[in-house]
Amino acid sequence: MSFVEVDLFGVYVAPMSVLMIVAWLVTIALRRLAARAGVLAWVWHPGLFVLAVYAIVLASLTLVAAHAPLRVP
Repeated sequence: MSFVEVDLFGVYVAPMSVLMIVAWLVTIALRRLAARAGVLAWVWHPGLFVLAVYAIVLASLTLVAAHAPLRVP
């Protein structure tokens, strides 16, 4: 398990920050899907629910990235 820095236009970025952005985009899509399906109307606090979904998505992406084979060109 080795995370290497990501080169974005000459700036090295921590891989966790890239995972956080991807998790945020996935959470936005899931939040829109939940709002359209009416799930957010059934939860006690929608903001906390979305935060919990973000944490679950981020943890899942981190686990998948940690166990993915490292391909360095």
